[in-house]
Amino acid sequence: MLKVRGVFTRKDSESVSTRAQVLITAGELARLIEADAALTILDVRWRLNEPDGHAAYLQGHLPGAVYVSLEEELSDHTISGRGRHPLPSGPRLEAAARRWGIRQDVPVVVYDDWNRVGSSRAWWVLTAAGLPDVRILDGGLAAWRSVGGAVHTGPVTPRPGNVTVAHSDLYGGALPTLTAQQAGSADVALFDARTPERFRGDTEPVDPVAGHIPTAKNLPSTDVLTSDGTFRTDSALAEQLSAHDFEPGRQLGVYCGSGVSATVTVAALATVGYQAALFPGSWSEWISDPERAIARGDE
Repeated sequence: MLKVRGVFTRKDSESVSTRAQVLITAGELARLIEADAALTILDVRWRLNEPDGHAAYLQGHLPGAVYVSLEEELSDHTISGRGRHPLPSGPRLEAAARRWGIRQDVPVVVYDDWNRVGSSRAWWVLTAAGLPDVRILDGGLAAWRSVGGAVHTGPVTPRPGNVTVAHSDLYGGALPTLTAQQAGSADVALFDARTPERFRGDTEPVDPVAGHIPTAKNLPSTDVLTSDGTFRTDSALAEQLSAHDFEPGRQLGVYCGSGVSATVTVAALATVGYQAALFPGSWSEWISDPERAIARGDE
């Protein structure tokens, strides 16, 4: 993969294996757990209207899963000017990852129970930090239940991990990101991962200003998932890109409200070999400067 900050290329020779590098099925995970394979499982439940998923975690989670707070551990709210969910620093993330029990060279599986949002954020943050083997449970908790997977209650206290984070600044880490200036450039094929009504500016339930970045096209994060919450097939994702007149070889970026749900779209594109750049601050950072242009409507 040739990578420049904010730029992607297609890994055609690896297209068959890229899905397995990003996702793991419930059946595959069940076999690993049954074989007592070395593995760290993280429960990253988060919803827009219920950001603290700890109570739900305690009521039922995968065997051995450790709860991770997206708000407190996968974001750093002490940072200003970076949107509503600023990325954590490498050292801060390393300390949290060791609390979660992540060990050097041990695979990590992340899951959630809502539209793959929490797990995709965790996948993006940990991969950007330099962890080499992080995968999203395709279909989340529902998929695990559907294969008859055991569900445990109560907290899990793991043995402290020893993982080392390779990048101290995730904004310039192992995955490409966009600055606000880059996100607004006509050189970038920019996707807005929010719902169509938020993209058009019909409604804005979270941020103080409605609308979208003028260069963007709308590709909601839920559209890259099927009705059961699994990621769409390679061919279905290719059709979506074609419908948006995407030209292979262009710079590709994704944003949302605050850099959380956009990671679902980034992960989906990664399953078919595209490395899209995330605009971490997203719309909440864009509108912090009143001089930046705002568009409304379908285009």
